[in-house]
Amino acid sequence: MVNGMARSLEEHGSQPIWIVTLPDHDATEHLARIIAEEVRPGDLVTLSGGLGAGKTTFARALVRTLAGDPELEVPSPTFTLMQVYESARQAIVHADFYRLSGGYELVELGWEETTENAVTLVEWPERADDALKSERLDLRLDLAPGGGRIATLTGTGAFAPRLVRLKAFQTLVIRSGWQDAARLPMPGDASVIRSYERLVKPNGETALLMISPPRPIGPAVRRGKPYTTIAKLAETVNAFVAMDKGLRALGFSAPRIYGEDLNVGLLLIEDLGNEPVVDDNGPIPERYAEATRVLVRLHGTTLPQVLPVADGIDHAIPPYDLEALLIEVELLADWYVPHIIGTQLSGSARAEFVNLWTEALGEILAGPTTWTLRDYHSPNLIWMPEREGLSRVGLIDFQDAVLGSPAYDVASLLQDARVTVPPDLELKLIGLYARERKAAERDFDVAAFARAYAIMGAQRATKILGIFARLDRRDGKPHYLKHLPRIENYLIRNLAHPALGKLKVWYETYLPRLIPHADDPPLAP
Repeated sequence: MVNGMARSLEEHGSQPIWIVTLPDHDATEHLARIIAEEVRPGDLVTLSGGLGAGKTTFARALVRTLAGDPELEVPSPTFTLMQVYESARQAIVHADFYRLSGGYELVELGWEETTENAVTLVEWPERADDALKSERLDLRLDLAPGGGRIATLTGTGAFAPRLVRLKAFQTLVIRSGWQDAARLPMPGDASVIRSYERLVKPNGETALLMISPPRPIGPAVRRGKPYTTIAKLAETVNAFVAMDKGLRALGFSAPRIYGEDLNVGLLLIEDLGNEPVVDDNGPIPERYAEATRVLVRLHGTTLPQVLPVADGIDHAIPPYDLEALLIEVELLADWYVPHIIGTQLSGSARAEFVNLWTEALGEILAGPTTWTLRDYHSPNLIWMPEREGLSRVGLIDFQDAVLGSPAYDVASLLQDARVTVPPDLELKLIGLYARERKAAERDFDVAAFARAYAIMGAQRATKILGIFARLDRRDGKPHYLKHLPRIENYLIRNLAHPALGKLKVWYETYLPRLIPHADDPPLAP
């Protein structure tokens, strides 16, 4: 029935409106199922329309889908005012305000407490005056000339961009042949703007929906530019598309893109599976070795700096320049020091910190560059045993790629922020990388790479200490704090390299708990 719906999306003031033509009863029920897959606990859907417009059909289908029971009895709540249903996913509140005298009666019903964590559907919402929250999805059903119905959906508040994405998603899956797939939410990552869903067809075939709307422009933090611009973080989904195409062209296992909406930030991509490169004991050495060889091959290849996105659209891979590298290490001073250490750096201490990092990074900036994928570590690597050779390593996170030091991604893999890589395995795989690079390139400088590895490893560890503290304090994700001891150990390990001697003294002076004395036990991983 999806293909039979005529759709349009227009702006009404600042509110997006999606108009859907429903030719029959089945189409009305199908629209209800589409809405059911979109709404989450705490959402409000209001339903209006004249007699015979299909409100009862829509409401019953929506409640049954949300409850996961196609045979559920859904009586009209006209006389009870509201009916509450419990399901495994959430509570569902179905209300009919036809007999409501005014919004003040909602207090007597215990409305706020009942609907706070429920998906709520309200018929005759106008009877509640202004007592309902403004952030909602409004749906009006009207009889269409010549038969059928017309549904007009309006998103208000935070539901406005969600309605735009929902319409774009429906267009995308129809165009790509995935309109019959069910949508299943997936666990989130560290990103505050990107999310994923798994689509499952009736035959069991799966794909992933990547929801990555354009990044909002943040406040200026330096020379009129926001942090994301300075740190070279992707601002649109174009970067992912370009890098995906570039990696696949080189024979690497990045996901195929089945469909896209670049403006809204939706990608329908290949599901590479969920088999990791780690197990309960940590890194699986053979899989980490193959992941290391992927970097050997990538770093030994002459790579373009500009990649195509779509017709007439290119993506220039940004340089991992001094400004970006420095603003990342300063996250330590901005977040980790005050919120984890519980102190503040003086202006002179911070200035010395920046100056020492500027000096240490000088040789990195003067060294060789390559595609630095930037998030090359276990959560973003998928093991695909059905493929052969390096193709067994699936790559899924590279939208923030930059032109930077080859050592960065090697350190990202072998000093994994979420999984402890034993020092002996780290050393073994550094040796593997160096030997294979040297075998392919006679002029590969092993000693220079070792220095770069220590510097980039320390830069990355310093940055991540700040990021994980920020994820806890700003974004309400405290589970990242459990990884701090591991990252602190990596930082200590890197600071032991002579290339970082001056910085080691700074850390000893201003953050002494990070650099234990010789007779102190090491930090627990």
